[in-house]
Amino acid sequence: MVSFGGLARKLLGSSNDRIIRGFKPAVTAIGALESEMEALSDEALRAKTDEFKAELANGKTVDDLLVPAFAVAREASKRALGMRPFDVQLMGGMVLNSGDIAEMRTGEGKTLVATLPVYLNALEGKGVHVVTVNDYLAKRDSEWMGRVYRFLGLTVGVIVHGMNDDERREAYACDVTYGTNNELGFDYLRDNMKYERGQMVQRGHHYAIVDEVDSILIDEARTPLIISGPLDDRSELYQIIDSFIPQLADSDFELDEKQRTVTFTEEGTEKLERLLAAAGHLHGASLYDIENVAIVHHVNNALKAHKLFSRDKDYIVRNDEIVIIDEFTGRMMPGRRYSEGLHQALEAKEHVKIQPENQTLASITFQNYFRMYKKLSGMTGTADTEAAEFADIYDLDVVTVPTNLPIRRLDEDDEVYRTAEEKIRAIVREIKDAHSRRQPILVGTVSIEKSEHLADRLRKDGLKDFKVLNARYHEQEAYIVAQAGVPGAVTIATNMAGRGTDIQLGGNADMRIEAELADMPAGPERTAKEAAIRADIQRLKEEAIAAGGLYVLATERHESRRIDNQLRGRSGRQGDPGRSKFFLSLQDDLMRIFGSERMDSMLVKLGLKEDEAIVHPWINKALEKAQKKVEARNFDIRKNLLKYDDVMNDQRRVIFDQRLELMDAETLSETITDMRHETIEAIVARHIPERAYPEQWKTAELSQDVQAILNLDLPIAEWAAEEGIAEDDIVTRIKEAADKIAADKAERFGPELMTYVERSVVLQTLDGLWREHLVNLDHLRSVVGFRGYAQRDPLNEYKSEAFELFQSMLTQLRERTTTQLMRVELVRQEEPASPPPMQLHHVDATSGIDEGGNGAERLTADFTPSEATPLQRDPDKPEDWGYVGRNEPCPCGSGKKFKHCHGALTHA
Repeated sequence: MVSFGGLARKLLGSSNDRIIRGFKPAVTAIGALESEMEALSDEALRAKTDEFKAELANGKTVDDLLVPAFAVAREASKRALGMRPFDVQLMGGMVLNSGDIAEMRTGEGKTLVATLPVYLNALEGKGVHVVTVNDYLAKRDSEWMGRVYRFLGLTVGVIVHGMNDDERREAYACDVTYGTNNELGFDYLRDNMKYERGQMVQRGHHYAIVDEVDSILIDEARTPLIISGPLDDRSELYQIIDSFIPQLADSDFELDEKQRTVTFTEEGTEKLERLLAAAGHLHGASLYDIENVAIVHHVNNALKAHKLFSRDKDYIVRNDEIVIIDEFTGRMMPGRRYSEGLHQALEAKEHVKIQPENQTLASITFQNYFRMYKKLSGMTGTADTEAAEFADIYDLDVVTVPTNLPIRRLDEDDEVYRTAEEKIRAIVREIKDAHSRRQPILVGTVSIEKSEHLADRLRKDGLKDFKVLNARYHEQEAYIVAQAGVPGAVTIATNMAGRGTDIQLGGNADMRIEAELADMPAGPERTAKEAAIRADIQRLKEEAIAAGGLYVLATERHESRRIDNQLRGRSGRQGDPGRSKFFLSLQDDLMRIFGSERMDSMLVKLGLKEDEAIVHPWINKALEKAQKKVEARNFDIRKNLLKYDDVMNDQRRVIFDQRLELMDAETLSETITDMRHETIEAIVARHIPERAYPEQWKTAELSQDVQAILNLDLPIAEWAAEEGIAEDDIVTRIKEAADKIAADKAERFGPELMTYVERSVVLQTLDGLWREHLVNLDHLRSVVGFRGYAQRDPLNEYKSEAFELFQSMLTQLRERTTTQLMRVELVRQEEPASPPPMQLHHVDATSGIDEGGNGAERLTADFTPSEATPLQRDPDKPEDWGYVGRNEPCPCGSGKKFKHCHGALTHA
């Protein structure tokens, strides 16, 4: 029985089919212009760029120019690259131009597709960003596809790690800028820590095309970008709070060892409030008042340190330091620290030196960074399974673009074994069989450890001729992955290794020529050698096709169908033959999570022998259902995290917009006067209640506040004794006195210097308070979940309390700015103070590696790589080096770059 929906799809096609059909008239129109474009000289073709710009200036839109601009870009591609975009690639370009995601299978030429909408949108002169997953691809694509843009008279820039501000500013000023998601995000955060417009490097967020969009907007978006710096020394506070914990009785807290949680009881909270109040650290009557958010966080950490963490089990004390012990391996992990103050709480517990805590100076999620672009689009081979998330979070629709040639890859049913040992034996047999038949084989593993374990098994079984890739060294990896289609090649790779690189049967001719003829000058001899390499590649391609094309063998299923599809998609490019198969065992993580125990006992009863596999389409369907459940759960987690971050994001935008207004304003005197007057009104309101008699006024306290905040010694007690005096009169007199001091100061300084001083004070005060606010929000978020126990929605609680904290921050901004400006005087400073170092962090959600790097940067406008604080690394302890950049000198002291020494690729 066919459903109505199924019948409608058969008659009318799916919504995706209808979108693709809608592009066909434009594709035909572009084809009709081809002969006209071919007849133009290079100069005439380049002149089209100026024609298009003039038309845009006269009121046309980029969509009006799509057909002629795509025709020009196609012709330029033929002349600059020797590549003519297929009709399906034109369609992919149209999807990108419409602000959607183009799902195009591996090998369909996504890199070339991007040139079409990039050229069209760059004509507006507002800058187009092409975002890639690593520096190697950003550099490669900017040089390779840059030939098309430069041919047509556009400028091209690239942003990679290690560039200084001037180089970045120049790259962003180009018509087209290539860069990684990390670099673009960190530049945005750093720009919003600058004190002058001219120091900023980015010039807006007009249009971005995100390559490998699923990797960047979903996988990497699980963790935020963070710029952090050291906090003031708060070791005394940690020690005071730590001293309270031994005074607690068992009835003061509830411990759940299974869940590893510990919480205060009502009695315990009351006892703590008394102790904190006596020590002068409690603001207000209750520990859970909004002003005590940071104290609650510290108290909870101290309780965890004492009741959940045991010395010599969870950590050891060595050389006056707390060293964490890995719970799985039992090994020490020097250099690793618990975050959010927990490590400091342990240091206080063991009475060792308390190391300074790092404070978040600025942070943003990729979701909120990329949602700033006026137009956003992306491309990948695998997006359809995450279409709901793209639509919900980014308002991006996924359009599947048809392949240029029909797919001939055979996707076989999974083979399921009872044990991991049986599975690995079957995999080794399969690899050796493919290798003996000269069929190129790509083996996908889910982790670095598993790829190395498989490599060891292959060596023991006598197979030495293979490569192992671990998704760390992108440049060398790209070359090895590109040659994975050579007959007989065996390549073991983690799921993400070499993404962005096409596997061509027979190998990649251009990469081989570059590697083998790098030192050979141009001339007849080089031309002959190039022709010989291309002929050899063609021979090898035919041999690989005869052996069945690329065989993708996966050693496990991933939680996400999309990652599995990425691996499968490596085979069968451009109509090539190929095959893919997944080898599983009931001991795999995904199988264990979804009840493989029952299946195991059933298979034993059915008489499944050792080394026998069960193969059936039903198993594939069951696993797909399991994967859908995991994907849905992960999506919910990401969505929930984003809801909290959206609260901070709204506040971040207010602060960053305010900074821009302050930087752009010619004069700030009116703003500063308003701040001063509001501060005075607030001070008076604190000490003179509404409609109170003068004898009820707290004049002594008011005088003290006026002295402390405004630096004014005024006879307030005398004023209060005057007949008929009102509260408004007091406010007016204080304002007049403060305004006179401010006016005298402005006259002494001069208008230009006064504006500079005012701007500097306001921006520095705002930045300091924003950092404190970020810490408070972090602490609030860590404790607000407990509100759920009281039947209150934690998110709503977070929103309302975050708003209160934000309002409090704005009040403090007015007060602190006024205080500083009422006291500021000109002094000669011989040596400028060194700003605090800042660190960039983006933790890979899968591997746990901090991709931001540990290199410290100075918080200055003209930061250059040479100013980076060098890390102290022991040359004899590679295991303690942490993340080392590929092009950094190797810490072992050999004098070579890391990538040519200890960072060289692992392969047999």
